[in-house]
Amino acid sequence: MNGRRQAILAIDEGTSGTRAALVAADGSVSAVNYTTLTVSSPRHNVVEQDADVLLQKTIEVCGKTIAAARDVGVEIAAMAIATQRATGVLWDTETGRALVPAMVWQDSRYAEELKPLGAIWDAKLVSLAGRPVGGRAIYLWAARHMQETPAVREAWKAKRLAFGTVDSWLLWNLSEERKAVTTPTNATSAGAYILGEHRYFTDWVEAQDFPLELLPELKQDADDFGFTRQDILGIRVPIKASCGDQLGGLVGLGCHDAGQAMCVHGTGSFVDLVIGKQTPKNPGLYEATFTMTAWRSENLSHFAVETYAATTGSALNWLCNEMRWFENAREISELAATVPSSNGLFFMPTLTGLRQPNIVPDGRASLTGLSMAHSRAHLAHAILEGIAHSVVSCAEASSEVAGVPVREVVAGGGLSSSDTLLQLQADLSGAPVRRMADQDRASLRGTAFLAGSDGLLWSDLAEARATLPEGNLFIPKTSEAERQDRRARWHSLTDEEVARVQSGHYH
Repeated sequence: MNGRRQAILAIDEGTSGTRAALVAADGSVSAVNYTTLTVSSPRHNVVEQDADVLLQKTIEVCGKTIAAARDVGVEIAAMAIATQRATGVLWDTETGRALVPAMVWQDSRYAEELKPLGAIWDAKLVSLAGRPVGGRAIYLWAARHMQETPAVREAWKAKRLAFGTVDSWLLWNLSEERKAVTTPTNATSAGAYILGEHRYFTDWVEAQDFPLELLPELKQDADDFGFTRQDILGIRVPIKASCGDQLGGLVGLGCHDAGQAMCVHGTGSFVDLVIGKQTPKNPGLYEATFTMTAWRSENLSHFAVETYAATTGSALNWLCNEMRWFENAREISELAATVPSSNGLFFMPTLTGLRQPNIVPDGRASLTGLSMAHSRAHLAHAILEGIAHSVVSCAEASSEVAGVPVREVVAGGGLSSSDTLLQLQADLSGAPVRRMADQDRASLRGTAFLAGSDGLLWSDLAEARATLPEGNLFIPKTSEAERQDRRARWHSLTDEEVARVQSGHYH
């Protein structure tokens, strides 16, 4: 290492925006540049994005961050990339342009067509790839374009068609190697990656009429991806990491050990439990729980189990904007903090159906136990407690599938600013909950940690993690007996709701 300060140029390319930043050896994130991206939905269940615009905007934010590094005398030692997962791109290798709009991971245009395949493929897919057929299929999407879209069909015939996810698209354009490659954290979400063997599940790919020769080459999340193109970025440095954004966040929040879980509160709340180098003991136990590669480096995969509650943040938005019971989420949190409990009031935030531990799409949300003794503060407390119960159910499902107990939860996302919510999570789970500082930069840090932990900036991931600020720790305060009693009451509520659905109560 020379005398100049060094940093990694990290990219975090998401669905709604793309950004670049410098991540230094002390873990600091600086020179952050961000720009928004748009998605379009030309018809029901179709969600698309312009891949060319996505690329151009990413190059623009990189250019600004590179200029900032130059201004303050920081040497960029490498590039690292985190991207949205399971968004498909088809492009012409001669022109370098996307041939059709990218199919975004939220797209479900083939959901009805895929439904009958579940009976044939789900058991194999869950066992090998960690997830069922589901409602999205980027390989089927690409195969249909090869059959029906003249420009794609012609590019395929002329051997100048390339396919991949957003990581593949960015790497093909930004690396001198000009190869279509992908990594386990991205391939897992695409749905045809055999977790324990680091290879494609080719039977499933071929069942979707997708040609195997068009599959991106599988690399590791921390790997050699060639050098950046000087003609595009103005610098030539090695690209040393590429990972899915959610998993980059896992690494960037310091969740590296078996039993550590990441809980990200957004529209919904995602819980990712790190389970180590072994695949789960009970795959397929719950249909709403998926297995994924957390990261792969040094020819070893580390796995995580993910479960999510679909409507947590969105339930608060609904209560504030539609029902007008509260001004905003902050008011809910502030009111909830003024009372010690909900006084027997329960709120189930399952506005789009139940998901934990199994999926019951016709399930409803509910508010039960109301009396004249209740105040708005009790209601606010019940709302946050309902979210906490939902998240703890996710963690319990992940733990059962993995065969690994939850030792610690690291929380991030908008709702994690609520001390009351995180204390409720700790009390109801029996595990400490840590809120990290700078959590919104976790994906930037995570991909940089993967890139720099081979001796470039840090000797290993443990040394990189040591640079993270401590954050706030919430320790369980309730007794085990009280915790179990509160959880039992929650389980009885969810069981009653499932019974109502099964009895045809809502029809």
